[in-house]
Amino acid sequence: MSSTRSAAPRCAALVGPYLSGKTTLLESLLSAAGAVARKGSVQDGSAVGLTSPEAKARKMSTEIAVACCEYLGDRWTFLDCPGSVELGAEALSAAMVADVAVVVCEPDADKAMALGPLLKRLDDAGIPHMLFVNKVDTLGQDGLRIRDLVQALQAVSARPLVLREVPIREGGGVTGYVDLVSERCYQYKPHAASDQVPMPDTVREREASARQEMLEALADFDDELLAKLLDEVPPEKAEVYGQLRKDLQRDLIVPVFFGSAENDNGIRRLLKALRHETPEPAAAAERLGIAEGAGVAAQVFRTLHAPHSGKLSFARVFRGTVADGMTLAGERVSGLYRPQGGEQAKLAQAGPGEVVALGRMAGVGTGDLLTDTGPSARCPAWPEPDAPVYGLALQAVNRNDEVKLSAALQKLLEEDPGLRFEQNADLGELVLWGQGDIHLQLALDRLRGKYNLPVRSRAPQVAYKETIRKGCAQHSRFKRQTGGHGQFADVHVEVSPLPRGGGFAFSDRIVGGAIPRQFIPAVEAGLREALASGPLGFPVVDVAVALTGGQFHAVDSSEQAFRTAGRQAMAEALPKCEPVLLEPVMSVAIDCPAECTAKVQRLVTGRRGQLLGYDLRPGWTGWDEVRATMPQAEMHDMILELRSITQGVGTFTFAFDHLAELIGRLADKAVSQRHAHMAAQ
Repeated sequence: MSSTRSAAPRCAALVGPYLSGKTTLLESLLSAAGAVARKGSVQDGSAVGLTSPEAKARKMSTEIAVACCEYLGDRWTFLDCPGSVELGAEALSAAMVADVAVVVCEPDADKAMALGPLLKRLDDAGIPHMLFVNKVDTLGQDGLRIRDLVQALQAVSARPLVLREVPIREGGGVTGYVDLVSERCYQYKPHAASDQVPMPDTVREREASARQEMLEALADFDDELLAKLLDEVPPEKAEVYGQLRKDLQRDLIVPVFFGSAENDNGIRRLLKALRHETPEPAAAAERLGIAEGAGVAAQVFRTLHAPHSGKLSFARVFRGTVADGMTLAGERVSGLYRPQGGEQAKLAQAGPGEVVALGRMAGVGTGDLLTDTGPSARCPAWPEPDAPVYGLALQAVNRNDEVKLSAALQKLLEEDPGLRFEQNADLGELVLWGQGDIHLQLALDRLRGKYNLPVRSRAPQVAYKETIRKGCAQHSRFKRQTGGHGQFADVHVEVSPLPRGGGFAFSDRIVGGAIPRQFIPAVEAGLREALASGPLGFPVVDVAVALTGGQFHAVDSSEQAFRTAGRQAMAEALPKCEPVLLEPVMSVAIDCPAECTAKVQRLVTGRRGQLLGYDLRPGWTGWDEVRATMPQAEMHDMILELRSITQGVGTFTFAFDHLAELIGRLADKAVSQRHAHMAAQ
């Protein structure tokens, strides 16, 4: 294996499902490299990867944690990423700027499905990645074979998984491994480097078979190696290492390693594989579309509003040298830092390959490419966040904090582009949208902890409407005498239903000047005002009104009087027209593994949905897309149930489709809830 030292610092993103052990792996990597004096723990909150109060409280990564170290003369930056599927946008952002992604998983074939979307996104972005099977210390003598696990994982990977080592099992567990390239055998030692030992006879046959499979997988991408295998000529080890390095860098294969981060087993083997096979930063720059040349280029992958230092833009430098005080993207860099967990070490400058935090760059956002020759521009290769699937209506506990709440939410959205918020004028509520309950609860914790803004949250209201089933004629007179000029207006209207989607139509059938022309727009305005809340308490739609007659007074009539008369006429007519509730029905596309399709169909029908059919999900092997229409009222917590039946990987998109009549118990419940909400205002 070549011992060539990399000139530029390289970067690896640690990604994988929740509870796979990424943060513990980061601690083990830092410990093996001598970057920490004492290995931290997730359980007691001392791990470098737990950088925020929210992460420490939950004992899980909730944002990208950056840590640097040096190993055998090479400088490394590791990006520990959240494992929750709801925080997947953070993991993908980190992987985009990394030279390689280390996908961490548990030795459980039943959890293989959870890796599918992550591996697909890495492949789609062309990000080289290797697999680290963690927690092999939990495998007993009769436990799952690594080879069987790789076979299960292969079902969710478009790239061939290439096993790089085979385990040695003794005394009821995995005690070491054989490297399939060097064919050297190592015995694990707790929290120390492994010892090289003679290969046990019980392993030789299994090692030979696994090595041949590895070589055959590599031969699929190299004709010379294929020819040697056909001629039964053993390839040189240097040739095998070179082919592994080349295939990983081209994202053709996924090497598979294993170990135990808790016990520091297999960690140095992983570090050495990263050292020799990870591409240089120039490859990541090319993947992001950053051309070679003069000047500075840095890609922002995270934004943080820190309590004391203000806004920090985490970026990887791909070209040139960034210096404190220089101008990037038209803004002055007010502070340059090297992140290490939750700490920031001040720097004077940073060169290609390094990950830095740039201080107080107000106009810069996540996904922006910064140069010293022009304004910031979003990287063309940067992925868009997934569409939100879960919302909560928010209200500040202290009404005086409403303005502060909007400003704080803007900062949260800068930190997490996967969040959205909207002001619903019709319902009078502010709704925060994200990828699930954990995602939004983290946002609420940050509002409380970072911005001192406690908020109440609840399920958003459904945007019900109401309409009428029949028409009627209505006469309304508004008359008020208060001394001096009074107010007088008299109108006759005919109200009738319109087809669904018709909105509101007004027509003027006044003849003979019964109402002066200047007052007719005021009548229409009053009619429209009354439609804001009908007899059931909801906005009224699909109604036509004709103004057929009326009277006026030469002195007391005014626009305001006719506006009031129009509002009264509509309010008096609607209860006579058989008002009926309309609920919004959404068009929904649910994506799920094919083996879960039947469960998803039952979920849809169990929530009053109507199945329209299903087909293969475009571009996804082994996935289906289920199409349906569903009432909006049934969709608030649907993502929670969907994930529970799809190992957390199912998702959906939705859009408004139509309004449908709702009667019976569900309608009565919606009306009573609306009246209670209006009374509480």
